[in-house]
Amino acid sequence: MTKPIELYYWPTPNGWKISIALEEMNLPYEVKLINIGAGDQFEPDFLKIAPNNRMPAIIDPDGPDGDPISIFESGAILQYLARKTGQFYGETERDRVAVDQWLMWQMGGLGPMAGQAHHFLKYAPAMDPPHDLPYAKDRYRTEVARLYGVMDHRLAETRYLAGDFYSIADMACWGWASLWEGQQQTIEDKPHFARWLDEVGARPAVQRGRAVAETQRSNLQTDKKAQSLLFKR
Repeated sequence: MTKPIELYYWPTPNGWKISIALEEMNLPYEVKLINIGAGDQFEPDFLKIAPNNRMPAIIDPDGPDGDPISIFESGAILQYLARKTGQFYGETERDRVAVDQWLMWQMGGLGPMAGQAHHFLKYAPAMDPPHDLPYAKDRYRTEVARLYGVMDHRLAETRYLAGDFYSIADMACWGWASLWEGQQQTIEDKPHFARWLDEVGARPAVQRGRAVAETQRSNLQTDKKAQSLLFKR
């Protein structure tokens, strides 16, 4: 019997990418919680798997040629799992190029910009001392709005980001996009984006992946220890 994939995870938008993918692909997995608010990401054993001290990461006991493999970076994990299973990567090389470009768009744009929006809009003002920086708040709020506008324009033409098929690019983007309210965004003016949010969010595997360790999420606006570990180290 094949051993389950080990998922090194915490319930954040980046963690959800992989729990959702594993659920969608019907792959057995075992969750290894990496409590980023407690500093688990800096433990030596985890750094052997993820040298950038960021989750998610995986260990697949049944890697290439049957040998175990560890992988960090959520985009690389998604590509690996899609190749491994032959799922959610399209049917043609053109499909795969479309998936890759939207996946890279998320990794280089949407994720970092939405993360900075959360930081400066929610967390920095709650730190001790507070860091309420209007320029930073406006900068990232505006950039996230632009990116969601890009998505809305694309989704006016296609059902999903890479085309008319659901892919790992949608899995990568949905978690961050689902938190649009915390990023102080509006979706009334982005009907195609809103339609996509609802459609992807209604998928049972997305709901299961999103729910993994959901009760473990802490409130970074009040957790001073976590703030120090995450924002000052």
